[in-house]
Amino acid sequence: MSLDIVGVSHRYGHADLALDSVDLRVEPGEFLTLLGPSGCGKTTLLRIVGGFIAPTEGTVRLAGDDLTSVPPNRRPVNMVFQRPLLFPHLDVFGNVAFGLRRVGLGRDELARRVYEALELVRLPGYQRRRSHELSGGQMQRVALARALLLRPRVLLLDEPLSALDLKVRLEMEAELRRMHRDTRATFVYVTHDQREALALSDRVAVFDGGRLAEVATPAELYRRPRSVFAARFVGDTNVLPVDVLERNGSVATVAMNGWRGGATCDVDDVGSHRRGWLVVRPEAIRAVPMPADGRADGLRAAVHDVAFRGSSYSYRLAVDGMDTELKVEAPATDRHPCPVGSTVSLSWDPADGRVLARE
Repeated sequence: MSLDIVGVSHRYGHADLALDSVDLRVEPGEFLTLLGPSGCGKTTLLRIVGGFIAPTEGTVRLAGDDLTSVPPNRRPVNMVFQRPLLFPHLDVFGNVAFGLRRVGLGRDELARRVYEALELVRLPGYQRRRSHELSGGQMQRVALARALLLRPRVLLLDEPLSALDLKVRLEMEAELRRMHRDTRATFVYVTHDQREALALSDRVAVFDGGRLAEVATPAELYRRPRSVFAARFVGDTNVLPVDVLERNGSVATVAMNGWRGGATCDVDDVGSHRRGWLVVRPEAIRAVPMPADGRADGLRAAVHDVAFRGSSYSYRLAVDGMDTELKVEAPATDRHPCPVGSTVSLSWDPADGRVLARE
């Protein structure tokens, strides 16, 4: 029962398009994350799927059925918002059971379903607590239990962890992955946190200015991005302007500032372009002190800043002729990092660099 978003566009009044002809399929039981900066259209699309906003153009289909004009309360979907919306006059049991009371279930069946939902979110024994007696993470679990109690075919989650502190967020990430495995429901998740998207998702859909920039698995998106926007947005990567000298299958020879090296590429990405972007992750770059004779095979750079991160050193380096600094993450196995002001030689394996076309 796939969720199909076909040609969906949306405009708020006479403003610019919030969504521009988005086509996206969510597979049954998939955990798909909509990722992008604020204002890119991801929450608008989630609300369109939930029925809270009518698209200006396009359709939303679930298992082939057109839901575009179906009101939210008649869709087999449920939504969890950024901040949990609990009724303060009801205890946890009442909040979780609220949606089912109108269905007309018997008292015993209702209680059984509520207790099952509380077990699923690991809150057994909390049924008589009030919202003011719960932590932020517990309140979000109650909201999840209420949504899952109705057994939706699609669960929509709008940045549900953004208001929580880091420790609780990490715990909730593990719980969300477990709930997804246990329920086998389709999860559509919205976030602007790249780390969160990579940790949770089966696939990630990256949005840029209302357009769908790229859809890929977390590993593909991180290691082999197909767009410069995705490369820059997902992870703190380096995107360097290079000249493409030649291609041999999936390997390109590139050059910049007198340095020459290899990197992977797809023919469709680079095509006949002679200019490209070299994408290389900070952790893939090796930085070694420049030899005393000043000769090195790598790219010459000056250390502008170094920070200890516990498991690694974070460097910022300047290369002659480049406006932006390079970022390098080096394991903190050496007690004597390259100091600020020193000159280093940078290198990386060709398989760790990726070339994209530069118009």
